[in-house]
Amino acid sequence: MSPARLLRLPQLARLLTLLLSLFLAVGLFAPQSQAAPAAAPGGAPSPAPAGPAPQPATGSPERGDGERQFASADQRAPLSLDTRPAEVKATTAPTTTSLRLGAAAQQACNTGDFTGRTGGDLVQHIKAADIQCINSLFPLTGADARGAFREEQMTTVAYALRDAAGGYPGDNSTSVEQLVLYLRAGYFAQWYHKDDVGPYGTALQTAIRAGLDAFFGSAHSRDVAAGNAPILGESVTLIDSAQENVRYLPVVKRLLTDYTSATWNPAGLAWSVNPVFTVLFRGHQVAGFDAAVEADPSVLDTLSSFASRNNDLLGGDYGVLVYNATKELGRFLKDPALQAKVRPLVKALAAQAAPNGRTVFQWAAAAEAVGFYDAANCSYYGTCNAADQLKAGVLKVNDTCSPSIKLIAQALDATQLGTACTSLTGQDAYVHSVVKDNGPVKDDGNTTIEVVVFHSSLDYQVLAAAIYGIDTNNGGMYLEGDPAKAGNQPRFLCYEAEWVRPAFQIWNLNHEYTHYLDGRFDMYGDFNAGMTTPTVWWVEGFAEYVSYSYRKVADDAAIAAAARHAYKLSDLFDTVYGDQDRVYRWGYLAVRYMLEQHRPDVDALLAKYRVGDWAGARTLLKTTIGTRYDAGFDSWLTACANGACATNPTVPQLPECAAADPRALDANCARSNVAATTGNYAHFYLLVPAGTKQVKITTSGGTGNGDLYYNPAGWAYTGSYATRSAGPDNSETLTVTNPPAGYVYFSLYAQQGFGGVTVTSEI
Repeated sequence: MSPARLLRLPQLARLLTLLLSLFLAVGLFAPQSQAAPAAAPGGAPSPAPAGPAPQPATGSPERGDGERQFASADQRAPLSLDTRPAEVKATTAPTTTSLRLGAAAQQACNTGDFTGRTGGDLVQHIKAADIQCINSLFPLTGADARGAFREEQMTTVAYALRDAAGGYPGDNSTSVEQLVLYLRAGYFAQWYHKDDVGPYGTALQTAIRAGLDAFFGSAHSRDVAAGNAPILGESVTLIDSAQENVRYLPVVKRLLTDYTSATWNPAGLAWSVNPVFTVLFRGHQVAGFDAAVEADPSVLDTLSSFASRNNDLLGGDYGVLVYNATKELGRFLKDPALQAKVRPLVKALAAQAAPNGRTVFQWAAAAEAVGFYDAANCSYYGTCNAADQLKAGVLKVNDTCSPSIKLIAQALDATQLGTACTSLTGQDAYVHSVVKDNGPVKDDGNTTIEVVVFHSSLDYQVLAAAIYGIDTNNGGMYLEGDPAKAGNQPRFLCYEAEWVRPAFQIWNLNHEYTHYLDGRFDMYGDFNAGMTTPTVWWVEGFAEYVSYSYRKVADDAAIAAAARHAYKLSDLFDTVYGDQDRVYRWGYLAVRYMLEQHRPDVDALLAKYRVGDWAGARTLLKTTIGTRYDAGFDSWLTACANGACATNPTVPQLPECAAADPRALDANCARSNVAATTGNYAHFYLLVPAGTKQVKITTSGGTGNGDLYYNPAGWAYTGSYATRSAGPDNSETLTVTNPPAGYVYFSLYAQQGFGGVTVTSEI
């Protein structure tokens, strides 16, 4: 939709919503420049606390598009070892938490059991609870949050950790993990709801240090064994939650030094060492951290050694560890007092790697750090023009799907390119049939789109960040730029879903492409203009609607949401970026309901969106419609949950062209059952009225392979045409902007004999 079509959130919503439900990973609108502060429902800036935010629950669902936007691209957090979307993780493999629990351990979980207990009674109940129950406490607010996590409660639990850790046996038989996770939940709740929980002071600080000292001082905390892995990982994360990043720098160094891939990875301890990079990352936001490293810079040597000696992990499942180590080492370039120490270490890691091949992640991490903190000296590191070097090194596949779509990829083969192009080009006609537009909105020059496809979720997170300078903790991004600026090139970034291989799927391909089409044909101006009033319900709901209905896939998550009746339709018109379930699932439901039940209102709304009448559109939604459809929406939700939404909506088809000549097309009609033998043509002509802004010709269906040609001056042939659409099958689209008045000509050339093809013309 614009230079900054971005999902931007307050920190509160950004992390809290990770705990609430499993959502489909969808893509983002994003700026090509630094993001502005997130906007709250009333349009006022949303406050966010300073310093590092505690991390959400272990095993909590993290959307593939997490929506975790940092102030600038250099503040991206370390990557997880599993970069797949959260709902994929949840459905394809059990978490380490669920593996430890087993079905028999699933107990009833009552918040009151934690808020109504104190002292030893509270401690015993925590230790007896299962992990999933403790996980469920992270989102507590209000009186519940205070009852569970006020300082007296947390201090009691921290000392209980001290006592339990003294005899820690190297597994969870003494419930150390429950105590650690409870403390993490408390810090999380207090960070985001300080007024609810109350302040934390020196009493808790003394207690948490005693607990962490006892754990990391216990001999079995160093066990290289599967039983120790989850507790160790939780405890490292607790360092950051408690903002004790300075005190436990020796633990960070110890873990990085002790790590040996041959023994740690099989025991699951790679997952335990990875949180140390978050301790380092967020440490820069803790008072005294930089000074501590300046006083004892040995952690820099430890990071360098870790990355260097584990170079063989690059290109494999644990290469993220090397990437994170290189990234966190390079981040210290921001400290002038440390640059003399850090520069040669970063240079050495860059020299061990290359902007392509197995070591590209290490090179990208070094190059990013240099770009952010030492760009004037890039020649010293060999990383000048890093984005161009990486593009040349990894994005080697270029394919023109159609005159308006260029596909750039890391590793797609010819068959995969054909599949992707067919899906994209076929979507044009579908979207136009839904929104019934009259061509691009005024001042929109985004006539072409670049579709950039990375080879996996990890490739996207590392390489798209380094090349395009964006936060990639998401399921993809649409970078629109300024549609009114000459030479602007919109693009969207996405990736192959590696978890479905050997099947082929590009994650969010159709959702992101809908953003491009919607921005070009429905939403005037740029993203910031469109967000002067709440339009998120349409922007994201429509992208979800098209992605599912065009692909003929049921949106099971939205259907499940419908059964909960959580929102009124009039409330959904106020949706802003934040609650992911509301943005995507409920956006889908609101858009589908309006299209199916109140089509004239959608047409009136889009007429205002297309000219930038945001205030008029807002009046239509909140005053003209207001609450009048709330009851109908509620009834529709019941039907949707009971099966009405299990099938996809049918988009009205264009009528057959009425002219007797089978070659004659007309405005908004179709010719069915078109056929031609190999090497021959099916010719068509169309009389264009003066002042026509756009003509769109689309072919679809049938067998064989026909390529579409256009000629404004006479019959169109392969040797006489102005433009063409030549895909691998019969899904072709040509859009002619400002065509000449009078007769224009199209033809479908049979690369392979075709039959049963439908040709549609839209004016």
